[in-house]
Amino acid sequence: MATVGWNIVEGLVAVSAGALASSVALNAFGIDSFAETASGAVVGWRLRTEQRGADDAAIEHLERRTGALRADAYETIACAWLSLTTLAGLGLNAVFGWWWADPVAALAIVPLIVREGLEGVRRDP
Repeated sequence: MATVGWNIVEGLVAVSAGALASSVALNAFGIDSFAETASGAVVGWRLRTEQRGADDAAIEHLERRTGALRADAYETIACAWLSLTTLAGLGLNAVFGWWWADPVAALAIVPLIVREGLEGVRRDP
């Protein structure tokens, strides 16, 4: 549950900083932190159910209902790409003064996130 707490703080800080800096990429990173919070909470629920000694059929049913572990893995991949593009956009803006690097970085992540989301939805749990 520490991860869930961290993601809430990370999201609040990133969205606040993104608003202050007028950074589209940083705002997207912060919003993604809230998606990670939801994903982490669902994984925690699923794992606690298993830890409490639920039978295999109940665990399998819960896993199918949530796609918890697989969905969380896809969310982690998307977050890694988002972190990389956000850092690149902000870095190029800070180092070279390229104001347009931030929105381009935000747009660059869209196809990657869409691909990861579609893969997560299309796979059987």
